[in-house]
Amino acid sequence: MKYAVVENGRNQIVIKEGEAVLIDDLSPEEGSIHKWEKILLFRDGDDLKVGQPYVKGSSASGKVLGRVKGPKVINFKKKRRKGYTRKVGHRQNFTRVLVEEIK
Repeated sequence: MKYAVVENGRNQIVIKEGEAVLIDDLSPEEGSIHKWEKILLFRDGDDLKVGQPYVKGSSASGKVLGRVKGPKVINFKKKRRKGYTRKVGHRQNFTRVLVEEIK
């Protein structure tokens, strides 16, 4: 099984060939290619490469499937006996990418 751990902005994500992943919103066009150059770990069967900090000569690419919104997160504050309540909702934007190649 071929997979990699990549650095994407402030996050580290595990990607596998043929699977779709959600990454922070990039606002690219649907159908364009997204490339990851910062590979932290790469595994192909029994072969394991760990970068210090990145694996040299390794990269991954995927096709952008589109933009999606994440689940709603609700922030609620209340102070007892004061009549104070505050409720704010937020939905994070993500980009869905289909991983095509890890090398």
